[in-house]
Amino acid sequence: MLAAVLAAGGVALAATGTTAHPARNGRLPVVAAENAYGSIAAQIGGRHVAVTSILNDPTADPHLYTADTATGLAVARAALVIQNGAGYDSFMGKLESAAPSSGRIVVTVADVLGVHGAGANPHLWYDVPRLGRVAGAIAAGLERADPRHRAAYRAGLRRFERRLAPLRREVAAIRARAGGAPVAYTEPVPGYLLAAAGLRNLTPAAFSRAIEDGSEPTAAAVADMTGLLTGHRVRALLVNTQAVSPITARIRSVAEAAGIPVVGVTETLPAGETFQTWQLRQARELARAMGR
Repeated sequence: MLAAVLAAGGVALAATGTTAHPARNGRLPVVAAENAYGSIAAQIGGRHVAVTSILNDPTADPHLYTADTATGLAVARAALVIQNGAGYDSFMGKLESAAPSSGRIVVTVADVLGVHGAGANPHLWYDVPRLGRVAGAIAAGLERADPRHRAAYRAGLRRFERRLAPLRREVAAIRARAGGAPVAYTEPVPGYLLAAAGLRNLTPAAFSRAIEDGSEPTAAAVADMTGLLTGHRVRALLVNTQAVSPITARIRSVAEAAGIPVVGVTETLPAGETFQTWQLRQARELARAMGR
């Protein structure tokens, strides 16, 4: 039995050299730090996997998450762990170190995509052009953990790729019709999506960095951000609806008063949606805001 001990700064699990094993129902136990990756794993793995997603509440700020006993046990028992990396889900390293396993496979998306460094945008699930590489790495992890069902995982990967087609077409359509158009965001959650759509982000770096770090932007940064909106220098404002502060609420109000379309985005997949339906809905809302 694993004894879970909650302590300040993380969860410590008393375990030594444990080995992951299939769940009792015969399905491969998979833990995804973010439910965006959990949805991808579930689609690829189908009936052969049992996926637990840790960050799964679209109404909560994921940066405020604290691991609990259930999370620690899920990671300890997982045969495959999928995490974002790039500093976004650093709590995962603590959980994995607390319950070392010789049989656990870990897929870190930041490593797959080569995204590192203090200034890197960690919201990698918005990188539409490279979603195929992410899905391929997850499928490869499933194959390594459960080679008996290799054919099923490869078929699941092909199925997932086909279901990405509407999202890719939508992003390509935005690029074709509005490529080069200026936009802004409260923080860089949708940064990769905007880049894929060929849109120009004019957000003052001092403003978005402060919001992402949970600190107060300087008066000059707020003034610059406000000026983008009141001066109609951008065609849309994208707002992270999971991390609302008095400053971001005020900026949203300024945009609405100026007649600038506001597009809400989230860091976490909403309940009842697949990865593709979530991203496609947001891309379509962006397309509408850009005047399609």
